[in-house]
Amino acid sequence: MKKITILGSTGSIGTQTLDIIGRNPDRYAVEGLAAGNNVDLLIEQAKQFRPKTVCLSNKALADEAMPHLPAGTKAVYGDEGLVEIAAGTDADTVVTAIVGSRGLPATLAAIDAGKSIALANKETLVTAGHLVMRRAAERGVTILPVDSEHSAIFQCLNGERREAIKRITLTASGGSFRDRTREELHGVTVAQALNHPNWSMGAKVTIDSATMANKGLEVIEAHWLFGLPYDQIHVLIHPESIIHSYVEFVDHSVIAQLGMPDMRVPIQYALTYPERRATPTDSLDFAKLSALHFREMDFDRYPCLRYAYESGRTGKSAPTVFNAANETAVARFLNGEIAFLDIESVIATVLNRHEIVEVPDVAAIADVDAWARRMAASV
Repeated sequence: MKKITILGSTGSIGTQTLDIIGRNPDRYAVEGLAAGNNVDLLIEQAKQFRPKTVCLSNKALADEAMPHLPAGTKAVYGDEGLVEIAAGTDADTVVTAIVGSRGLPATLAAIDAGKSIALANKETLVTAGHLVMRRAAERGVTILPVDSEHSAIFQCLNGERREAIKRITLTASGGSFRDRTREELHGVTVAQALNHPNWSMGAKVTIDSATMANKGLEVIEAHWLFGLPYDQIHVLIHPESIIHSYVEFVDHSVIAQLGMPDMRVPIQYALTYPERRATPTDSLDFAKLSALHFREMDFDRYPCLRYAYESGRTGKSAPTVFNAANETAVARFLNGEIAFLDIESVIATVLNRHEIVEVPDVAAIADVDAWARRMAASV
């Protein structure tokens, strides 16, 4: 029986991971569940899955949860609690599904403890890919991608030599406003931006999909996961989200991974790799597919993707600044402080004001991250 800890258990990836675990009680046991502020849902999850430890964002919420937790389940809190639950349980695999760079210290702690990582927190590799991948290699820890695009590339590359790759292509749905011009984006609402046509995701990721910042983060993540230069990582808009990504090899053959847009498929593959097991998802019926459509990426229409490529190529502190500025700008949009198109302006301004520095450790990354957030909050 595989023992699982989930960081971000009340979010979209976390709840879908628990759906898989709940359907396979003879295969999985839950060691730990970490949430943010959603204490009510975490209590429900704890009662169903009976983890040894749960984590909430602060002491008040942990104290609130304690009387309602099953016997034998303890509650921890804050960043220290997150590190404890990531590294201090008997989990074989830690699913890192916290949105944002807050998941970095816990992920590193889990790696140091020898846990396999099912990675759904792309910001971890964006801000500290050089640290995470080196630490994983030193500890002999496996990092398995959970994002549908990176899972697709991972599957396409099984058994292939890296030098045989010509390029990889990450497909993008285009987000909530894929059929609108830039002029038609003035005045769009938060509710409209959160209405994704294909995927059920959290608010931040859904907004990132609409700006294409999410795909930019995935490009940087792919660079670290697969050890490829940015010139070999391409993006193509594919509105149906049936082809999740594909690889072209030097002989011009192409291998793609296809399936219905359901995150439970890549989540389960990360949990069962190298085995495959049945999922509660729909089969892909080619006879019912009327057509698949593709569009070249327009970097003028989606400048956030251009900023991500530029930041990735620059390296050092630039990706950390891009990520922190984007997180702050998206939060401001969701809070009604700025307009949708202002997200791009905030990111561009912060990047332009930043002086690139080396980020050799977590402390340096934290300093740059904090500076970028302060700047993005003030623009």
